[in-house]
This record gives sequence, structure tokens and C-alpha cells, in this order.
Amino acid sequence: MRLAPARVAAFLQRPDPAIGAVLLHGPDAGLVRERADALVRTVCPDLGDPFRIAELTGAGLAADPSRLADEAAQLSLLGGPRVVRVRGAVDGIARLFAEVFAAARNDALIVVEAGELASSSALRRTFEGAAHAVAIGCYPDTPLDRAAVIRSSLEAQSVTISRDAMQYLVEHLGGDRLLTRSELDKLVLYAGAGGRVELEDARRSVGDSAAIEIDDAVMAAAEGDPARLERVLDRVLREGETPVAVIRALLRHLHRLQLLAALASSGIPVADIVRNARPPIFFKHQESVRRQLGRWSGAELRQALERLTEAEIGMKTTGLPAETLCRQAMLAVAVAPALP
Repeated sequence: MRLAPARVAAFLQRPDPAIGAVLLHGPDAGLVRERADALVRTVCPDLGDPFRIAELTGAGLAADPSRLADEAAQLSLLGGPRVVRVRGAVDGIARLFAEVFAAARNDALIVVEAGELASSSALRRTFEGAAHAVAIGCYPDTPLDRAAVIRSSLEAQSVTISRDAMQYLVEHLGGDRLLTRSELDKLVLYAGAGGRVELEDARRSVGDSAAIEIDDAVMAAAEGDPARLERVLDRVLREGETPVAVIRALLRHLHRLQLLAALASSGIPVADIVRNARPPIFFKHQESVRRQLGRWSGAELRQALERLTEAEIGMKTTGLPAETLCRQAMLAVAVAPALP
């Protein structure tokens, strides 16, 4: 059967005794692994116990099809229920599970990990159609899910967090559950047990510091702050970022600013445009973007984009120092919208 999302958390904490096999599938490999670990621990707290946990792979079962039924039927040498864990399962071995489900019920819990499976997948349909098996989809966390994961990870070490830092983490984590956990472990170590996480702590510990510096340089140029631009650009280039990458980041930002400016010219309030932008604008940059929309016209943005494009081409074709061309082009954007 298929387990509804609202029932997943309770099931993982206390699986239904009538369920003998669980398929975890989806694009979030980290969440698949985390949920599989949680299920295995309900039977055997030690994930490395070789007497109670049999580790199999999809490729191994394809080469030795009888292994699944043999492991499911075995009894633990030291007593207690067993787990048969299958990683990397694919449609090609779906019939093996169907055969096990058709046979007499075994005491072992079968926990299967797979990647993203279409609704027509043979493996997924085998689990969803069995009376004593269940399929659970594992998809990237929603913002509410991310907030809950962040909160639980920090509270476990009595670490508190500011509202701005929480919002930053919600916006920048969540593509993969295991990576999210890893980043949060690093942040907890940085803050220390009983510590507090502020916005800058989150940005420096969890964020890509090079990307953060480039973002700062882009905002300084677009907002018209040449002094700040020079300071940040010095750090970015000194740390080894390529001038082309910096120019492209500013190009992307000005292209987006051009789209937002078009909305503003149609009469939509700037505050609404910034607040409702998709993808969302990082909250710390929203006030800066509002100022930028008041600074640039559509024609001036087109002119700036042309100047930056010429600079990128020049870096690749003229033989002139790329860093010099990058600095000149970005400073031209910062000093005034009206470019020559």
C-alpha cells in the first residue's frame, strides 16, 4: 500500500507490526537514507549489527536472485528480529519482492532504498499493491519541514537561533536531508552547546563564503556603492574567484532587475514586486533591491548589460588582464546608471 504523507512520521517512530516490507523512494537520497536508518533502528538500534541486519544491494540481488528470500527466512543466531536492508533497488528486481510477498510471512523486516520512481514503476507498484508492504515517497523538504529539522537539530544541543538566522537557513538548506543534517551539525559545533546562532554565524558556517562575497559585490555595484564594491571585490579576487564568474553574477542580477523594473513600470508597487518575487529574494537583500529599482530605468539597465557583456567578451578575446576589465566594468555600474 501507499502511505499518506501525514502518516509517515508516526509510522517511522512505531511501524505497524502488520507491515513486513517498506520501500523508501524519491529524489532526496539523504531523506531516503535517514528514514531507512530510522526504520532499522526500531528493530535493531545498532545499525552495524551483522547478526541481525543483512545488507544487500540491487545489483547483488540481480546476480543472485535467491538471496532475498534466503535472508528474509533466516533467524538471528543470537535471537531477536532481523532486518534485511536492500540499497539501490531498481525495477529489474521487482519480481523478487513479489515472490517473497506471495510466500509465507517472514519475521524479518525488509527495508528497501530506491531512487526516484515513476508511478508506473514495477518496484513501486509491487509494494503499493501488497497487503503487508508499504511504499513511502521521499521528496525535498518544504520550508515548514526544513524549519522543523533545523529547530530539532539545534534544540538537541540547547542551541538557540535568531529569527533572521532561521530564515536564512530555511532558504539555503533542504536539497538533501543528509546534507542538511551535516551542515547543521557543523553549525552546532560552531555555536557550541548552549550557544546562539545569529545571521552572520549561519551565513559563514552554512553558506558558501565565496558565493556570499560575490553576492555582496553584486549588491554594492547595483546599488551604487563604489567604495564597498572595491573592498568586497578585493577579497573576492584575492580568494581566487575568477573575474568571469563575478561579471556573470552581476549580469544575472541585472537581468533579474530588468524584469522587476518592467513590473514596476506597469504600476505594481515596488514593495509588492520585491516581496512576491519568484524565486524569492533573500530577505537581507530586499531593501537593497527596492533601492536599486528606484535607481535604474529599463534603458539604463540595457546599457549596463551591454557594457558587462562586452567586458566578458573582452576577457576571453583581447588578452587584456581579466581582473582589470572586471574591475572597470563593475565600477562603471556602481558610479552611475548613466553609462557612456
